[in-house]
Amino acid sequence: MATQLSEAKSQTELVISWEALPKDFQLEDEPVENTGQPLLAGALRESLEISGFIQPQMLIASNFGLCATVNGQFIAKAPDWVYVPSVNEVVGNRKSYTPNLEGDIPAIAIEFLSDTEGGEYSVKRSYPPGKWFFYEQILQIPIYIIFEPDGGLLEYYQLENKRYELKLPDENGRHWIDLMGLFLGTWQGTKEGRTGYWLRWWDQAGNLLPWAVEQIEQERQRAEQERQQKERLIAYLQSQGIDPNNLPGFE
Repeated sequence: MATQLSEAKSQTELVISWEALPKDFQLEDEPVENTGQPLLAGALRESLEISGFIQPQMLIASNFGLCATVNGQFIAKAPDWVYVPSVNEVVGNRKSYTPNLEGDIPAIAIEFLSDTEGGEYSVKRSYPPGKWFFYEQILQIPIYIIFEPDGGLLEYYQLENKRYELKLPDENGRHWIDLMGLFLGTWQGTKEGRTGYWLRWWDQAGNLLPWAVEQIEQERQRAEQERQQKERLIAYLQSQGIDPNNLPGFE
């Protein structure tokens, strides 16, 4: 009986170690499942960058290998988008990232659902483990998000007692991410020729963090408003018999 209990325990325990990517290890070169996924991932990073949120020590990547060694077997999974608050060394061209060995555990992992099932919900623990199991039980990433771009469904899971728990959004349909000081939610519109649902960031005051094209448009509108205000002022001065080009100076 003691031997049977010992064998059962050894099958359920996970021996996790943090080792660098072996030089001869070939990361899975999975093809992009649709053209929208790179746009979704890039848009998430773009607004953070424009807002000045991103710092050199942070790691934000997409389709990027997260590594761990479990029971002597090396594992690498590539989420569609990942955020690591701080790494030990800033490296310009990383092929992969091993938490604890190279810096913080990722704070957020995001998967975009597509027509092809990619194991986003898989709790398979045998080698190679499913993504859900890998993020929840091995890496223990605090926030796991699954987003279905076609219908706009956002599933926000938070790690509690070593299990992911589905969290409901606030009254605006957004989730407050305290470690980032930002809200995350869905937005419907067009960017780079893609019309549909997107994941977007909002600041604590509820202001949408803009993309570059939106920021340019905001600046254009601001300049146009200033021009119109100037024209109205000139017209008013002229109606009062005052030459706008010959105003008295102020000392």
